[in-house]
Amino acid sequence: MSSKNNCGFPKLRGRADATRQSEQGFTLVEMLVVIAIIGLIMGLIGPRVLNYLSESKVKAAKIQMQSFASALDLFNLDAGRYPSTSEGLDALVHRAPGVAAWNGPYLKGGNVPMDPWGHPYIYRVPGEHNAFDIISLGADGAEGGSGVAADISLDTITSASAN
Repeated sequence: MSSKNNCGFPKLRGRADATRQSEQGFTLVEMLVVIAIIGLIMGLIGPRVLNYLSESKVKAAKIQMQSFASALDLFNLDAGRYPSTSEGLDALVHRAPGVAAWNGPYLKGGNVPMDPWGHPYIYRVPGEHNAFDIISLGADGAEGGSGVAADISLDTITSASAN
């Protein structure tokens, strides 16, 4: 149904209306240019953002390990010893057999958190350089590695902060 003008005749679409309709929206070339620009920006910025995310996981692991060290020191003050390797870090949240003066849990949450990559921390008594070692195997979950896959130990954290 077409609309009518004041005289009762149907309105005819003029050339101006047709031109206006053809100018609505974006052309394929314009959209491809915008997508290319967004792709270039993401290509330049994306790796930096991912690098910051991986560095933040390393920092989170270091902070958790320092928290474990403080909790282990409190356990040592109460029990007179550090948990054995077989008792592990679980002794910080559950009473170990034979520990009479346990005043835990020494960690909030009732469980020992995994490292930021979802792997368990390694706890050893006695440690190589200290009374105990706490180690995260990094992003790859295997010994060794470099970058974010490098092993993180409490010993490397304390020696780096001493320098």
